[in-house]
Amino acid sequence: MQKSSDYSRGGFASGFLFLLATLTCAAGIAGTYYFFVRTTTGQYIDESALVEAVAIHGPAGKAATQLLDWLPTLSLVMAIIVVIFVCVIRQRWVAAGITVTACVAANLATQVIKDLVPVRPFRGVTTLDLNSLPSGHTTLAASAAAAVFIMASPRWRPLAGFLGGSFAVASGVSTLINQWHRPADVVAAFLVVGVFMFPAGWLVIRTGPKWNVWEGYGRHLGSLRLWVILPVLTCLASAGVAAYSLLGIAPGAGLAGSTVSYFWAGVALIVIAGYVATLAGVWLFGHAVRRRHAPAR
Repeated sequence: MQKSSDYSRGGFASGFLFLLATLTCAAGIAGTYYFFVRTTTGQYIDESALVEAVAIHGPAGKAATQLLDWLPTLSLVMAIIVVIFVCVIRQRWVAAGITVTACVAANLATQVIKDLVPVRPFRGVTTLDLNSLPSGHTTLAASAAAAVFIMASPRWRPLAGFLGGSFAVASGVSTLINQWHRPADVVAAFLVVGVFMFPAGWLVIRTGPKWNVWEGYGRHLGSLRLWVILPVLTCLASAGVAAYSLLGIAPGAGLAGSTVSYFWAGVALIVIAGYVATLAGVWLFGHAVRRRHAPAR
């Protein structure tokens, strides 16, 4: 049995990690804005990915449009199911209140940032001056997925993280295909969600220690390592796609005439950002609940 001092040390350590994750997301928002909005190179890459989306806006575009049309409904259904299951069946009222508040705050923050961030400065790149960072649709999808992840039992979180991360990534890619948002807008949306949902997750763990207990991977369907391996492999594959696309359009490369290289690089960036955030969340939450409540025997 753990001593109370062990719990305190574990709580302090996990709290520091959650704080670090939150600050990293905040710094990531600033860095994403500076590079992709304020610099010539960033603007060119971001805008090129958006423009090149026209080349594949056929069947894929129609599917993306349908996904975006259904996104608010899907997010609402997800929230209703989780609230009913957690609040009524599991009686986790505090967790639900914290998570829903953070979810609403993330979406409000996205709209505030859109209004406060200045128009895109001219850096020699033909683009709309209107600021579109962060993506509202992506924030909605990612925050709904994060809410489900946080309020799920620890044994289900790896699977919830993978499914929710995939849902958020698909939503982000859809906004690019439809030319609603640039890749940087989607990445910024992921980071905004992290700024609010990481602190909310820490509060949920601290206020619900009895049910935030995890025995580790492999002991439940929702805790299979497969749900971590799949995002890792997808990130590696996406990194390869990004490298191949960007190197292929370098001076003297054989793919210099490609019209979709920046688009695929942008898609890869969205996928990597979404799944890295997912992996970070799964690891951080798993580490926190195992260290404080389920020590190794």
